[in-house]
Formats: sequence, structure tokens, C-alpha cells
Amino acid sequence: MKAVVFTLGCKVNEVESASIMATLEDMGFEVSDSLTFADIYIINTCAVTKEAEKKSRQAVTRVRKFNPHADIYICGCASEKDAAAFTKKGVNYVCGARNKESLISAIAAAYSKSNLSLLFPKQTKTRAFIKIEDGCNNFCSYCIIPYLRGREKSRSIEDIAGEISKITSPEVVLNGINISAYNDGGRTLKDLISALSGVEKRIRLGSLECTVISEEFLTALKGLKDFAPQFHLSLQSGSTAVLKAMNRHYTREEYLEKCGLIYKYFPDAAITCDIIAGFPTETEEDFEKSLSIIEEAKFARVHAFAFSPREGTVAYKMEDVPADVKADRMHRLLKEANCASLRYITGFIGKNCEFIAEERVGKYFTGYTQNYIKVYIEANLCVGKKYTVNIKEVYLDGATAELV
Repeated sequence: MKAVVFTLGCKVNEVESASIMATLEDMGFEVSDSLTFADIYIINTCAVTKEAEKKSRQAVTRVRKFNPHADIYICGCASEKDAAAFTKKGVNYVCGARNKESLISAIAAAYSKSNLSLLFPKQTKTRAFIKIEDGCNNFCSYCIIPYLRGREKSRSIEDIAGEISKITSPEVVLNGINISAYNDGGRTLKDLISALSGVEKRIRLGSLECTVISEEFLTALKGLKDFAPQFHLSLQSGSTAVLKAMNRHYTREEYLEKCGLIYKYFPDAAITCDIIAGFPTETEEDFEKSLSIIEEAKFARVHAFAFSPREGTVAYKMEDVPADVKADRMHRLLKEANCASLRYITGFIGKNCEFIAEERVGKYFTGYTQNYIKVYIEANLCVGKKYTVNIKEVYLDGATAELV
């Protein structure tokens, strides 16, 4: 029998879906993550925005077009927030974000399979994502996720190291809802990094809070055998006043200081971020500060979002910015974000970088450098192998390169 695991939302959802896939394979199912005909569909939903919730509900209709008689199982943040919205659609089983083991139990019972615990994620890419923690205690005023995912809970260093030792992928990414808060009985993210100093694979980090950046933390990263110096340093706004309204616990000046510290240890680092346009308290002056920090921090990439009010959060009760103002700010933010990416990539033309080949796209092999520049190279390469390449020119969302 064939099962499809369809995932919406963040990298944590992708990791959890990969665990579901591995467990279903162990039960004897043929498993795919591509939407196609199947006997059973598992939809892992997202609720980070209203649009994500809508797409999660629409996914039920989408899978029924492939097989109207299929069994459908729902999990994830959108079903944690509003299980009834999916129950009304007549699916077989609904659970939330916190108890995906119950979904496996329900499938095992329905198909007379042995009931298994969730296994380590199925490796579907050359980059393996390792979930090191779940949950968040920050309660940013715009974010619904802490209410759905619950409080922070970390895996043990030994468990994480054990999973990494079994991975064949050349690169691992440590991720979670808030990995900066990693805490294994008092052992912090820095301690986890130090414990992985002997790992031969490239190690990349998921999204970080700037407050975790310190001399000690960066020294630990320097001690890794193969660290990918890409820092997704969560920002949200370049205005200290807006950051305070968002319940973010740093100032613009503190954030820039952390960026400077990163460049001290990793001069070629790619610092990427998220910026929200049109937060309820944001004035034009506040927004201009979000635009100006992009160049000041020397961002390699900016993920831009328009504010989306989420019922149940503090910001939901605030007066929203007019839609036309929000749209204008998004347009300007995206323009500045594109300039930032172009500046960063252009700065590497003529330089050598390490690149891991991932897949063929047309005449090119593509993959990412250690600092997350997407490379397009005309050559016959081996998937998963690391190469030294010389960056030639900006191309599409990355750059062309030649083998050294």
C-alpha cells in the first residue's frame, strides 16, 4: 500500500514528517512526499499565518482529487489550533502538533500493523535536518506558535549525537522551534556544538536568536571540523520601539553588535534574517529603520513578510496598519532585500567556495556553498560529494561557478 506524507510550513514540520515517513516504511508502506495517487495521506499542517491555515485546509481537497476514497490523517499546528475545521471535512483522524505518536498508533490500528514509536527521520535530501528541541517560551506578541507547540523541550546531547552518527548525508542542519534555548539539564547549545567537534560532516544551524551569540559560542563553532557559516539571525524589525512592542528581547544596537561579533570570527559569514512589514505600531520612521539595517548589517538574504494578525496573540488586538500602506512597505522591503542578496553574491565573484552537489537542473548541477550561495555548475558531478568551485557570475537566485 502507498502512503503520501504532505508537509506545509517550517523545517521542523519537514523533520517530523520525515520521521513519520521512516516509521510508515518500517510498517511496510511504500512512502512518498510528493502529491500523487496513494491509499493513505498524512497532511502535516501549518498555522504560522492565516494563509498557511487556509492552505492546510485546502490540502484535504487537493489529496482527494488524487484518490477520493483514500484515508486521510491530519497533524500539525493548524489542526492543533482548530481540530474541528478538519473533522468537518470527514477525515479519518486528527491530532495536533504535540502528539504525532498518536497518529502512528491510529494508522497501525486501522491497517493491522505493529504499533511503532516514531523513528529517526527518513533522509530524503543531501542535507539532513536534525530536530534538537521543540516549543518556545518567548511569546512574541505576533506569534501563535508557542500556544500550539507548547513550552521548550530539548533532546539530550547523546541522543542527537547518536542520530547524527547514523546519517549518511554530507551535511546536517540542527533545527527546532527555538534552538537558541536548547537546554539539556543545564547543557546549552554551545555545549552541544562542543560535543559535535569530532563530526566529519558539514554542520549548519537553523534559526537563532541574536542573544545566543557570544565569544564563547562562536569559539565553539570555530572548533567544528566543517562548520557552515550561515547565521539565520531572527530580526523582525530594525526599530527598537517596534521590537519592544513585538516582545523581542534586544535592541537594534544590540542586534548589530552581534552581527559585528559574527563577522569578527567568520568574515565571509552569510547573515540572513526575517523582517515583518506593517506591524501594528510601526510608523514610517520605524519602517525606514528596517530598510536601513539591511545594508548596515550586510545581510546576505532577507525573508520579508507582511504582518498577519493571529487570533489569540497580543498583536491581534492592536490596530492594524492600512492595507495599502502595508503593501507599499512590502514592495520596498522586497526591493531592498533583492539588492542585499545581489550585493552579497557579487562580493564572492572570483573567490573559491566549497560546494556540495545536490541535484541536476537542466544543464546545471546545483547545490549550496558553505555560506549558502546557490551554485549552478556545468559539469557531471556526484550527488552528495563536496567540490571546490570558483564563483563566476550572478545567475538566477545564486551564481554560476567552475570546478577548481
